[in-house]
Amino acid sequence: MFRLTRLTAPPLLLLAVLTVPAHATPERTAEFTTTTTATSVAARSDRRPVAGGLYDAVAKKTFVSWAGRYEDNYAQSFDHRTSTWSTPVKYADGDSDSHNYPTLVQARDGHLLSFRGRHNVELVLNRAPEPHSSEGVWTERVISKDAATYPMPFVTADGTIFVFFRETSHDLDPSVPTDTRPMQYVVSKDDGRTWQTSQELTGNPFALGSTDRADNMNETYFGQLRQEPDGRVRIVYTLAGGGPEGHLHDRYHRNVYYTWFNPKNLRFYSASGRDLGTQVDDADQERYLKVVETPLTVPNGVKSPDYIQLVGTTLGQPFLLWFSGDEAKGPLRNNLSWWNGSRWQTEEVARGLRVREMEPLNPLAWRVYATEDGKPNVNTYRVVLGRTWEAETVIPTAKPVQRIELIKDFRDPVRVLLSGASSARDVAVADGDISVAGIKRR
Repeated sequence: MFRLTRLTAPPLLLLAVLTVPAHATPERTAEFTTTTTATSVAARSDRRPVAGGLYDAVAKKTFVSWAGRYEDNYAQSFDHRTSTWSTPVKYADGDSDSHNYPTLVQARDGHLLSFRGRHNVELVLNRAPEPHSSEGVWTERVISKDAATYPMPFVTADGTIFVFFRETSHDLDPSVPTDTRPMQYVVSKDDGRTWQTSQELTGNPFALGSTDRADNMNETYFGQLRQEPDGRVRIVYTLAGGGPEGHLHDRYHRNVYYTWFNPKNLRFYSASGRDLGTQVDDADQERYLKVVETPLTVPNGVKSPDYIQLVGTTLGQPFLLWFSGDEAKGPLRNNLSWWNGSRWQTEEVARGLRVREMEPLNPLAWRVYATEDGKPNVNTYRVVLGRTWEAETVIPTAKPVQRIELIKDFRDPVRVLLSGASSARDVAVADGDISVAGIKRR
């Protein structure tokens, strides 16, 4: 179920709508086509909506990565000249752990690079043998032993590669509580050959997080990291931990936070533009980055807020989409939070949906991709000015979809990657489909 919500935009934003050329307004009749590229191969995955695939203008191919049985890592390509898909290439083992999913970027030299965090152990890089191709035997190397999970890579305009990941500090030092898990990153300026850590670059023990909260909520869960055309990297996240009862991994979730990162100077900023330096600690996030305060509850077995949150901007102002559970109110609640220039505002916009990914359509409007648990198809919605919500269309799929990633620099008909939901939590079971969707060619 969902309900339509329209919120009133301030006069300046309404004026901006009127001054945008008519051709910039997205069509309301977008028709999607869906193609299944691999049938009954997808296992359950904890992948975030970051770096699922990319378009290579040199090869005129789209490359995607996905997690198959035992969470093994695969790559596949679509040739836009012949409209054909390649046979999937397995290039890494997933160690039977749903956390060990692949993320994919392209180095400046044309080589595909895939990153996976071997759950609480190390950050692993796999490199394709030939530029502009996913074929052949990929090489593999460990680039960080900092107990890494949840890699989020991106490449800057000058070719610098960043990979954010979460450190499980307890696995490095058993005296540290299990619910202390801050964020780190590594950087390469030579196409992935050599790497430096954020600690080496800044002198800080971590990039973003906390270690001593009274509520023990010291686990940082990035819901999404989004690189913008101007180079800024927008980040939305929530906290987890044991709560007031004591230390325990991921017992509770709490609150939603927003920041942005400047890869040029390695500094973080608030929505208001406050410079927070090269490390964000608990005092910073509570004073400057908190979007909304949520209670410590575990309703209906749903973590609240959920692990995935989405981030975007309209006219330079950030907005967030996130969903949560509420035992008293029943279905999942979908919330839209936007920065009005001086503070955050939040409104519930729909129920019963899991928002999975979104894409910018023009300076004012975004398309949201969402699913309903246990049901096939993907529902799309429009968010305009970061604060209105309305239904758009339905993308048909043969089976339920678990994960959605926007393809970087996409070319239709391969706009989003749809990873099918497996029928079991065990990654030995892989019966979900791998599909893609895009706008139909006219």
